[in-house]
Amino acid sequence: MSDIRLKIGLWNYDCTRALTDGSVKIDGIDASFESARIVSEIFERMIRQREFDVSELGLTYYLRTLDFDDPPFIALPVFPNRCFRHSAIFVNTSTKIEKPQDLAGKTVGEFALYGHDAGVWSNILSDEYGVEPNQCRWIIGGLDWPMAPINFIPLPHPANIDVTLAPEGKELGEMLEAGEIDALISADVPKCVLNRAPQVARLFPDYKSVC
Repeated sequence: MSDIRLKIGLWNYDCTRALTDGSVKIDGIDASFESARIVSEIFERMIRQREFDVSELGLTYYLRTLDFDDPPFIALPVFPNRCFRHSAIFVNTSTKIEKPQDLAGKTVGEFALYGHDAGVWSNILSDEYGVEPNQCRWIIGGLDWPMAPINFIPLPHPANIDVTLAPEGKELGEMLEAGEIDALISADVPKCVLNRAPQVARLFPDYKSVC
């Protein structure tokens, strides 16, 4: 019996690289893999065109497809990307945000859509630190390049949450560095942080070994 041919869409994580470079095979499967510039582009190709036989799909994106008249996907409990999401919150240090509670009353950028996978931190901030989402102003946009609003899934948010789109031509990383937003939630690290801009930092500092 010949192997089953599957076209698989996923991002090129370190934990999946052995599959994508062919050094590890999947028994009984003739697999081809495709990635994209950012992982949400994979989600869009799957949701809009059903382009893959199997695809990585962010949990919050998948849950929104359940609002479709005929939900098209079956979710499998496979997690190719596991991150410590404390690291996904970045702040402009001039705002004097030193602890989660300081986010109350601040303007927070969020990548792609309100409540993206790393953005569920807004709920954790509420549960663990008492910062309710309606205490912040939310700006949605692209991280290091301007990005049109995501429109391939439903985008609900509570009526009492202030959610607006980044101004045309603006990107959240630059807005954070310039102090146009106070904080940013993003699974990907903005370029200003990678470039060690002095006025940006993680809200929860990186762990440093004492050894």
